[in-house]
Parts: sequence; C-alpha cells; structure tokens
Amino acid sequence: MLVDRDQTGLARLDLTCEHLQFVGDVAEPALWDRIETEVGTLDQAVINAGVSAGGAITEMPFEEWRRVLSVNLDGAFLSLRSTLRLLSDGGSVVLTASVSGFKAEPNTAAYGASKAALIQLTKVAAKEAAPRRIRVNAIAPGGVDTPIWDELPFFRKLLAQSGSRSAAVEAMAKMATPLARYAAPEEIAGQVGFLLSDMARNVTGATLVSDGGYSL
Repeated sequence: MLVDRDQTGLARLDLTCEHLQFVGDVAEPALWDRIETEVGTLDQAVINAGVSAGGAITEMPFEEWRRVLSVNLDGAFLSLRSTLRLLSDGGSVVLTASVSGFKAEPNTAAYGASKAALIQLTKVAAKEAAPRRIRVNAIAPGGVDTPIWDELPFFRKLLAQSGSRSAAVEAMAKMATPLARYAAPEEIAGQVGFLLSDMARNVTGATLVSDGGYSL
C-alpha cells in the first residue's frame, strides 16, 4: 500500500508486486478514513512522509511552522493511528525521524521540533502496542542525499558555489560529519528493513541514529 500526494510519481513506479495506491495529503483525516475502509490487514508499515523548512524563529511565518508540523507530526500521527488499527498482532512499524530531533541547530525550529515530537510519539506507541506484540521503532538519519535538500536556500547557495549537486552534497558532508559522507537512500532503506524484520524482534520504542557521527 502506497500513500503519496504525488499522483504522477506514483504512476511512474514500476512495481511487480500487487499493491494499492492512495493519492492524498497524509495530514487529511478523510484520506485515512478512506484507507481504513478499503485496506485489509497490514503486517508492516513505514511512515515516511516529511517536508523541511529553514529560517530563524524570529523570522518564521506561523504559516510555515504549521506547514511543516502538519505533514511531519499531524501526518505521522494520522498515519500511525490508522496503521495500528490495521496491523495484525506481531506486526512492526518504522517512523522516519531525524537527527534534528536530538541535536539543535539554528534555523531548524519547525523541522527539529516535529522530529523530536515524532521520536516521543514512537515511544508512546511502542508501549501501547506492546500487548499485541507490535513493535514500533524510528530511524533518525542525518544527512541523506535526497531531493529534500533542493528546497533549502542554503543548499541552493552552496550549489552555486560548488558547481554541481554532487559536489555540494560532498561539501556539506565533509563539514558536518566525522565520516565525511552522507548516506544514500538505499542505506537507510536497508536499516529500515532491519528494524521491520524478525532480526529486530526484541527492539521496540528505539530510535536508530544513522548520521555518520554528526550528533557526536
């Protein structure tokens, strides 16, 4: 089951497995009401929708704060609520948090606050779901080479200075992480797969930090 507001992107996916697609905003309760009526039992789920924003607290419009919290926290809550209702006993869930939920940096108030709250949401959900042997964990990536950077003004400035996107990402990684690298999406996907799998059957309420040492 795939949920996204990008109908064109969903249509481009070349999947060989049987699947359902739902187009809509994860922060809209009506979308999840529909999903709950049309989807049967789930075994696993990844709650991944997120947006970013930059700017000092004193300069951030309230509308921008709400935009980020709406997707990253309201959307995560609604996704998780429906997921727990649909999950079979013994299932597992992973939520995508961020190292920004642990480490404070200037100009990350909305994003960092949303991810810190999501980490706590993960812990509460893990306790509530434990009697059904449902595991709820989170992953907290640091820098990952995804299009989310392209939205941020500082990255566009770095891109102009570096000359190419790959050079800009490499420059950020060298500045920010002891390992001097950012993760590829496939690496994070593999770590999510571990948390979903029976290899992690004794792990719940945990947040796996995958940040190249950024938070040290």
